Amino acid sequence: MAELKQFIFFDFEMKCDDRGMAYENMEAIRLGAVKYDLKTKSITQFDRYIQPATQEPLSDFCKKLTGINDRDLETADPFPLVFKEFLYWVGGVKKSRFFSWSKSDMSRLKMDSALHGLPSVTIDKIQSRYVDFQQTFTQRVSKDNLSVENALALYGLHFEGEPHNPMYDAYNTLQIFMHYYSHPLTSEIAMVKAFILPDEELDLKTINKKISEALIQDLTTLTANLHNAFRLRDAKKLLKQVSKTVRKYENILLNRSGIFTKDVHQLVQQLVNFHENLKDSYHEHFVSSSRVMILDHHSMQCIQNMK
Repeated sequence: MAELKQFIFFDFEMKCDDRGMAYENMEAIRLGAVKYDLKTKSITQFDRYIQPATQEPLSDFCKKLTGINDRDLETADPFPLVFKEFLYWVGGVKKSRFFSWSKSDMSRLKMDSALHGLPSVTIDKIQSRYVDFQQTFTQRVSKDNLSVENALALYGLHFEGEPHNPMYDAYNTLQIFMHYYSHPLTSEIAMVKAFILPDEELDLKTINKKISEALIQDLTTLTANLHNAFRLRDAKKLLKQVSKTVRKYENILLNRSGIFTKDVHQLVQQLVNFHENLKDSYHEHFVSSSRVMILDHHSMQCIQNMK
């Protein structure tokens, strides 16, 4: 694979209607993007209107929401030409990684490319290098799907540029990305508040103690009815409960800021190990059509020793 040299953040504005519109009919009407050069740290921009294949007037709702008028689209190039220009601006798919805030942008790219009969090979290359950064941020920081504006606010930032201009949406997504990686302490404190201690005032001196207490309380509840043997349907319920608990705490293992102590890290790792053993055991019993799942002694001892 070619050496990674740049990040491409992109965003589409699409046809829309407050009375509802099938997604396949929500053609792209504007493409905006920013390119971040990993070596020079320079940022360049791309912004083009797109003439949709179906040329009925935009709804009043869509005009007001996007700031795009029918006149903007009458002289715009169709999707194939704009996409060709976009690829020229990118300057090399293989040396790029692509990001957007929501997978809908990648879906739109695939759908409009298919609509216009464009070869799938380039789209497939982009998708193999694509990251839905909203999903990453949700999993690692916010728990809930945040808007770009609310994600920026976690870092004390404000949206820069015109709302619903896709180039500015892409630029502000880049800002979230950069702050996520350059401010790991802020990111991980926000994660703890979102996932583990939503009602607590967090202090760096006591955060590990509070996390340990919360985790032990969750484990106590989780193991209150833990037995050596379960009916398989009850084992499935237990697996779901353990999976939910793992999702609550697993980001601690990243520990990018170094804020979490070795003891807290070890507790979470033990929980993850128990979860993996439980998944394997459930799968083995399920494929064997067993009605009862037997927990091995090691798994029982592992989870009980955590409390």
